Amino acid sequence: MGGLGTDDGPVLVCGEVRTCLLPTRDAVDERAAVELLRLRADERVRVFRRPDRHAVSPEVLTGVDCLLPTATGARSRAVGTVTARAALTEGRVLQSTAYFSAPASGPDRRQPWGYYLVRPGCLVPVGRLPEKSVTEGFLTGHRPGELDVGSVAESLLARISREHRILDYDTPLTTADTSLRWTAAAVADGEEPALRFTVADDGLRIVELRLPPGTAPAAAAGLCEDLALHDWLLTTVADKLDGLRVGSDGDRAVLKVLRPLVDHLLHLWMPRARVDPTLRTAWDELERTPGFSRQWNALAQRIRDQLSLHTIRLGNEVPTSR
Repeated sequence: MGGLGTDDGPVLVCGEVRTCLLPTRDAVDERAAVELLRLRADERVRVFRRPDRHAVSPEVLTGVDCLLPTATGARSRAVGTVTARAALTEGRVLQSTAYFSAPASGPDRRQPWGYYLVRPGCLVPVGRLPEKSVTEGFLTGHRPGELDVGSVAESLLARISREHRILDYDTPLTTADTSLRWTAAAVADGEEPALRFTVADDGLRIVELRLPPGTAPAAAAGLCEDLALHDWLLTTVADKLDGLRVGSDGDRAVLKVLRPLVDHLLHLWMPRARVDPTLRTAWDELERTPGFSRQWNALAQRIRDQLSLHTIRLGNEVPTSR
């Protein structure tokens, strides 16, 4: 199957990314990361060491025969497989992604499974795909009985988090998990690629993408993983600084909050480091409004300034010897 919007490619790609702190006291090393992400015996874990340490699991497929979410409530049946994978950044932040692509139309009747298995990661509609209705329905959220891609991602996250031999479940800071639900379609002739990012309730982010024709579904998923990682970093650090006491009577409590942020999170900010070069301009929307990197740089500087001030005050409290 070709790329997004091509003659033999999908017209729509949909997915969800779950992001969380790996449940362990210290960042795991490369060997432990590979062991955590070894989801299949027949494929190796991919490890990247530049510009930061990043490990990606082999892809696993989940077969489905179900109704797709639709905005109108119309029944749109699809059959095929959902792709899922997991990634670990710097041995510290764990992500799981589940996504599928869908062509404009499929056979009018359900085919034998062999027909779908040679199209990995593709859900073939029975008949025509109501693209606009599925896009809106997927982003809004599924109804009972409709496909729940988020549960596939959550199941993979839980599978990795159950590795008791490697994980000690003693995290250095308390964080909230986030979910990023996304759709991608090709831009029309004469249009520019676009990204619409919305912060919803309960840690949910919604992203609607318009990407260059020919974009591979895996590349669109990679872009959304990068968005999810950096949104999670911003959310986590901003939440920790919200309402932080700055009075001298709370110096030690403040340092207890700030030091784990420096030790475990501040060095992870590297937007677009692993995004397909043709998709990096999608980040420009977030840099203009709301200004992801501007916000991150302001938060990071505030942390460093507070650390310096509180360390100086604590140092002045040490009695001098006579």
